Amino acid sequence: MHRIWRELRLIRTSSLAHNAGWMFAGQGAGYVLQALYFVMLARLLGAYEYGIFAGAFAFVNLTARYGTLGTGTVLLRYVSIDRSSFALYWGNMLLVTTGGGIIMVALLYLAGSRLLNPASAAVVLLAALANCFGTQLTTCAALVFQATEQMRITALLNLLTNFLRTLAAGLLLLLVHRTTAWQWALVSMIVSLIGSAVAVSVILFQMGKPRFSLGLMKRRLTEGMGFAFANSTTSAYNDLDKAMLSHYDMNAANGIYTLAYRAVDIATMPIYSLVAAAMPSLFRKGTESLEEAAQLAGRLWKRIFVVSLMAAAGLFFLSPLVPRIAGRGFVETAEALRWLCLIPIFRSVHEIAGGALTGAGLQRYRTAGQVAAVVLNFLLNLWLIPAYSWRGAAWSSLATDGALGVMIWMTLRTFVLQSRNKMLPSTADLLK
Repeated sequence: MHRIWRELRLIRTSSLAHNAGWMFAGQGAGYVLQALYFVMLARLLGAYEYGIFAGAFAFVNLTARYGTLGTGTVLLRYVSIDRSSFALYWGNMLLVTTGGGIIMVALLYLAGSRLLNPASAAVVLLAALANCFGTQLTTCAALVFQATEQMRITALLNLLTNFLRTLAAGLLLLLVHRTTAWQWALVSMIVSLIGSAVAVSVILFQMGKPRFSLGLMKRRLTEGMGFAFANSTTSAYNDLDKAMLSHYDMNAANGIYTLAYRAVDIATMPIYSLVAAAMPSLFRKGTESLEEAAQLAGRLWKRIFVVSLMAAAGLFFLSPLVPRIAGRGFVETAEALRWLCLIPIFRSVHEIAGGALTGAGLQRYRTAGQVAAVVLNFLLNLWLIPAYSWRGAAWSSLATDGALGVMIWMTLRTFVLQSRNKMLPSTADLLK
């Protein structure tokens, strides 16, 4: 315990700690709101309708990030280094996200009826409008303030969406007690669009109007597509199992499994907060050398490992409380949580190691590991879900996150050793 407190004091002495503090504060309030949100949504929909909703939204999330073509992460990378370039990157991001969002909504709507069960397919259009427009704009807006290290505003923007969703779910539960998946999808779409409008307005008021540059857009297109592909692979191995449960028409099982998985996501948020706060520093360190970024990642991982261990223990021992709070239809969620409780530990490894690779301009190698994880996840789901339902999805998720952690950490370690032996080009050369 003394060692933990000493590590926490070290964190507080750095500027990174200040940024992480705001992220933790926002996420901390977000924990409470999301916990309330998921409990109220579970009671509002019940396991079967919740499974319908989860299947449609998981299907949309598989490809929703392609609509931005990675322009948000491109903005984060270059504006972190040169803040005077903000207006051009922000303008290009708005233009690409609008056009790409329209295309993604149309494609997802057409594909949904062919790949999902009819109930989930009926929700896809609303889910696509929410996630391809509202959520993507809000996420990119948060990246603007993350790039300029204004983590207080980033935290508040992230908190806004959670607050609106929780408020909407609470009002519906109070007034009508029960809704269908389609009705909640409609409300969720409206909430997402309101949140994105507020986020964009804050940037216009705080940082000025956007500008556009087709030349800059073309120069960063390949890199942005790489980021989009990498981000979509993250969504793929997180959401593919839910989409496949929907494909096999296992809606009740999908509701049970998704609620457990969302609890894991909430428990993992402290890890994401610290990594998000560290990304501007990792980009700057990565510009200097890969080893500098790797050393920062190593120091951070030693600290967040304690948090991930506590999250895993909490999920395991508190799992019996979930069905009591969410309702009788979610009794099996307790067992699902006990299976999934190790995922925060695995994520602490591949998130921070992957952040170091991204910061050093080696995103393509991180992406390669994520693609391998998606393939592994798909093959395992194809085998395990038809035979074991949500338990098969849980086993597949454990194997995927564990394998990804090993692959990303070993990739980083290999390149660090090569750079020491002067076998790897400098980061400056990679950026040319």
